[in-house]
Amino acid sequence: MFNSADCVAIHLQDLTAAENFYTNVMKFTLVNRSEIHLEYDTGLFRLCIDKELNTRPPLPNFTVPDIGAIKSDLVANGCVILRESTNCLDFSDPFGITYAIVQK
Repeated sequence: MFNSADCVAIHLQDLTAAENFYTNVMKFTLVNRSEIHLEYDTGLFRLCIDKELNTRPPLPNFTVPDIGAIKSDLVANGCVILRESTNCLDFSDPFGITYAIVQK
């Protein structure tokens, strides 16, 4: 079962420029920062910005109880796994929309 998470992720090359924009222009509250990650409180959800060579559009996040079982179901139903680590993965659904899932 998928549950919506309170996070939308984006991937950008320049975290310094992103921090300037989201802090000073959009006035979001920065709650976490590292060399490769920014996290903002936007009110209803967290905006997570990860440093990456390829800029990607916003990525809705969902939580699941068992990522292994979910992965098998996704692949069996025409989804493509784009990125994967121990407890999370990004996938594209049969319609070309990309999502992230994280194991609770």
